[in-house]
Amino acid sequence: MKRLISGVQPTGGIHIGNYLGAIKNWVKLQEKYESFFFIADYHALTVKQDLETFPEKILNTAINIIACGINPDKSPLFVQSHILEHVNLGWIFNTITPIGELNRMTQYKDKSKQYSENINVGLFTYPTLMAADILIYNADVVPVGEDQFQHLELTRTIARKFNSVYKSGFFKEPEAIAAAGARIMSLTDPSKKMSKSGGVNGYIALTDSEEVIWQKVSKAVTDPNRQRKTDKGNPQKCNLFSLHQLFSSLEEIEYVDKGCRNAGIGCLECKKILADNINEEIAPIREKISYWQKPENKKKIIEILKQGADRVRPIAQENLKKIKQIVGLIEM
Repeated sequence: MKRLISGVQPTGGIHIGNYLGAIKNWVKLQEKYESFFFIADYHALTVKQDLETFPEKILNTAINIIACGINPDKSPLFVQSHILEHVNLGWIFNTITPIGELNRMTQYKDKSKQYSENINVGLFTYPTLMAADILIYNADVVPVGEDQFQHLELTRTIARKFNSVYKSGFFKEPEAIAAAGARIMSLTDPSKKMSKSGGVNGYIALTDSEEVIWQKVSKAVTDPNRQRKTDKGNPQKCNLFSLHQLFSSLEEIEYVDKGCRNAGIGCLECKKILADNINEEIAPIREKISYWQKPENKKKIIEILKQGADRVRPIAQENLKKIKQIVGLIEM
């Protein structure tokens, strides 16, 4: 089987944007590929973290991933910082990556504006560590969302550069697998990606109750042309219609589409259908999260993460040993 790797930063709870954009896709892909999944805690340090809650965020992210359907017996789940070879290889990549390549990274520019009080070196070299996350395992494929294609292309560039500089041919160039889900936008500001930083009403967490889901969906921004039920709208301009396409049945999608265009249904009915469907899909996940968050079960999560790291570490260690020989470093 070809090898796949993907990671997610530890935000604690996961919202439907993370779920649809990455993890739901992971669950399907783990049946097709030899899959490694990790929690990118080193990447998360590029933004100031609350030392009291950060460890809990890492565990809760693992809980959410497992509750969504990742099988850690089949697909190792581990914490990035538990495999030191990631940062070791990241440093080697720093020495062959031109500053110009990193300067053009869109995410660096965006985050520099968002976190202007903390524009750190880690934020700048984030892509070389990401390349190491992937290449240390000689991954064949990487599932990426729209905002990560540029980073994966740089990973491929770094692999080529290393092979050229050291005349080794050691690294393969991993292929991208486009994320199955669409780019999920904020409920309150459809011009921005769904994110916790956008406010609690802008996203739906996998732990939100049925009542909370309805509260958030009922307040969500819709097609601006529909001020009244009698106004005809365009579903393609409605943020919620994109969610219908991911949560609702084909019959419901057609019903909402026609009802919006012909002013046959109001936005309230459209929202009620969507809220019910979102709740139906995430209710089982919500129950599993509740189960794993019990103190006695959290200990099992720690053991799962340890076992995951133990399974992938020998691969990373063996590859780094070969890489160090290629670049002329000596082993003691």
